[in-house]
Amino acid sequence: MVDHFSLAAGPRRVALYSHDTQGLGHVRRNLALADALAAAEPASQTLLITGAPSAAALPLPPGADFVALPALAKRGDGEYHPRSLSGSLARLVRLRSEVISAALGAFEPDVLIVDKVPRGFSGELEPALRRLRASGRTRCVLGLRDVLDTAPVARREWQESRATQAVALHYDAVWVYGDPAVYDPVCEYGLPASVRAKVSYTGYLANGRPVPPAGTTPPPPPSPFALCLVGGGQDGLALARSFVRSRLPSGMRGVVVTGPYMDPGHREDLHLLAASRSDMVVNDYVLDPERWIGAADLVVSMAGYNSVCEMLAHRKRALLVPRTRPRAEQLVRARRLEQLGLADLLHPDDLSSARLSGWMAGAAGAGPVRGAHVDLDGLARVPGLVDALLAAGPAQLAQIARRSSERGAVDVAV
Repeated sequence: MVDHFSLAAGPRRVALYSHDTQGLGHVRRNLALADALAAAEPASQTLLITGAPSAAALPLPPGADFVALPALAKRGDGEYHPRSLSGSLARLVRLRSEVISAALGAFEPDVLIVDKVPRGFSGELEPALRRLRASGRTRCVLGLRDVLDTAPVARREWQESRATQAVALHYDAVWVYGDPAVYDPVCEYGLPASVRAKVSYTGYLANGRPVPPAGTTPPPPPSPFALCLVGGGQDGLALARSFVRSRLPSGMRGVVVTGPYMDPGHREDLHLLAASRSDMVVNDYVLDPERWIGAADLVVSMAGYNSVCEMLAHRKRALLVPRTRPRAEQLVRARRLEQLGLADLLHPDDLSSARLSGWMAGAAGAGPVRGAHVDLDGLARVPGLVDALLAAGPAQLAQIARRSSERGAVDVAV
């Protein structure tokens, strides 16, 4: 690799990639990072590369813009297909790969931060990574959320995707967006020594999340109210319907946020159910769920990374009803938070209006949770990690790479 990197004379340029096959979790995480970097370095320029069709509706920090990839969709069995364009999945991946390479080649980032998948969806990022590595200009970071899946599934997918080799070849650092005292993917998944050599734990990306400009999102309803969140909404009907039919504590209102991807017919059904009650309202989508979480007295929610971060930041009394298919990521996260006294857990197989009613009756008036301390300051820490990465000379990076390559023969089988 030719390494002629030097700190750019102009504004810092950061690119963030997320493959975004389901929901808005990946792009919301990258937007939080972009906002933190812009706050630390106002002149910075940020390019977010995303396949989330609803991303354009989200407010951007100053100096940031989107490149939208042709969208993928995930079926209930976990298989992918083109969301809108005709043709094969392979053809769509080639198109996405060419768009990514062109965007990164023209933008010439100082740092590229890749969310979760080191080679991109189906390897779509690899041609761009090879070019960036050959140029020697760009520092590359792999960002991992706290939980990927159950340990057996995560280990198998890491091996099948040749993730260890990709980290060794293309990446200068691996950031884990979590607190290892809660869940440590490096240990849980047995990530190899060559990956561990590049790992930093940022803490959860919770405190200091971006606030949309005034007027872009409605204010939360007056307290007291119980809030039901179903993530993007594509698989949240059962939880939302059970909540709308539940019995609320005396004097409390119920508020459901359906998410942008809920089927329009399902959303209409929820509106009709709620219309028969004076204490229940359904909102289609809000850009600022954290403010609504902060104002709520109780939260009933799926257990996606961003929702959990926002609940932890406000120490909310929460009942988590996690998604279990096609990934068990949310279930693993919810179980660990329950063990630490940070949330209550209801398995979706046990979901009913009666179970929700019983939990709300017991939780009303209980106040903030008092569970274990969790590091929630990842957004404050990331700008410093970027500074350190850019300040590292070729010798320091070569030392990390050498340690990785020396251990690589042992790591390949992991």
